[in-house]
Amino acid sequence: MATDDRSLRIALLTYRGKPHVGGQGIYVRHLAKALVDLGHHVEVFSGQPLPEVDPRVPLHGLESLDIYNDHFPMRMPGVWELKTLADVVEVGAFSLGTFPEPLAFSVRAFQALKARKDDFDLVHDNQSLGYGLLGVERLLGLPLIATIHHPITVDRRLEIEHATSLYRKLTLTRWYGFTRMQTEVARRIKRVITVSENSFADIVRDHKVPPERMHVVPVGVDPDLFKPVAGIERRPGHLITTASADVAMKGLSFLLEALAKLRVERPELHLTVIGRKKEGGKSAATIDRLGLTDHIEWVTGVTDQRIVELYSEAELAVVPSLYEGFSLPAIEAMSCGVPVVATTGGALPEVVGPDGETALLVPPGDADALAAKIGWALDHPGVRRTVGAAGRERVKAQWSWRHTAERTIAQYRALLAEA
Repeated sequence: MATDDRSLRIALLTYRGKPHVGGQGIYVRHLAKALVDLGHHVEVFSGQPLPEVDPRVPLHGLESLDIYNDHFPMRMPGVWELKTLADVVEVGAFSLGTFPEPLAFSVRAFQALKARKDDFDLVHDNQSLGYGLLGVERLLGLPLIATIHHPITVDRRLEIEHATSLYRKLTLTRWYGFTRMQTEVARRIKRVITVSENSFADIVRDHKVPPERMHVVPVGVDPDLFKPVAGIERRPGHLITTASADVAMKGLSFLLEALAKLRVERPELHLTVIGRKKEGGKSAATIDRLGLTDHIEWVTGVTDQRIVELYSEAELAVVPSLYEGFSLPAIEAMSCGVPVVATTGGALPEVVGPDGETALLVPPGDADALAAKIGWALDHPGVRRTVGAAGRERVKAQWSWRHTAERTIAQYRALLAEA
């Protein structure tokens, strides 16, 4: 067992770790690197898609059946592909209409850790919250801590509210059935990390986790990487946003509606979306309906440095989400000195700061308010400069991955002391 002054051996779990889009892969990559920088040993266990990690961090791919791959999503694996208990669990859950990855990954993680239980001081789960985790502590004797960025029950609620048919509501109810498992597992984990006070309250309400077991550790950004780039000029009328998934919670449809309204008098407006366009999805249909195809650029699979350059080209970054547990894209944009127009959904006001000082805020789900605020900001370059500069200072003062790692280590040591 580790003492308070020695380096720790950490198994960091994530059921998927997309490198540049979606918070899970970004969180694991930067947290693991920052923990190693502090002198600790970290190994990452991940399902597909695998995250990018620091060369000093061993990466163990616990490969799933990849049912939700980008090229052939929702494919049914053949019987010949079922080689392990986890494979059977994955196909069984998928056949019942629920998202199978968290449960199947937790079974694979248990099996992988079973063979190496003496190699780690603790296990840190990143939001999988599958039943297999319960065996990590009870059967393997490894102390377990979990990060819950926000309860996926919020996603379920918003998706069902915005469903346009009874059939869609029923399929979403089945697909989000895994959240019942996550609630049961979260309630049994002795120490839970979350990223904001807003998420803290939501997890207590939805997952019924006792407040005394929960602790807020905000995520971070690298202000030496995410910074204004000298020599790159802002492109007039250029907006940027991040949409990691075509889901209602991200509010992209409201930004598209706002863009269409603004282009009536501002035909030069152009939007870059950091994310993959889902052909046949709701956003693609909205873009076609509003005639925005030639005015939106989708960017995916690029380096952090290219994302920084894209931020430096934009006059405004927009976060139109109906809800966020924290929002890494918001603080990355702020760190680049880009003025941010954000909604007041979830933890966003807590993250981006006061309206008119470090960000420009609007109510969630209101395309008219979003269009009005974007238009006003475009007409006031002095405000954009002031808000952008103040936003970067806010990020530098409050959030870095080193701060996140130091606070996370404090939680690890408290967990070990309790164990």
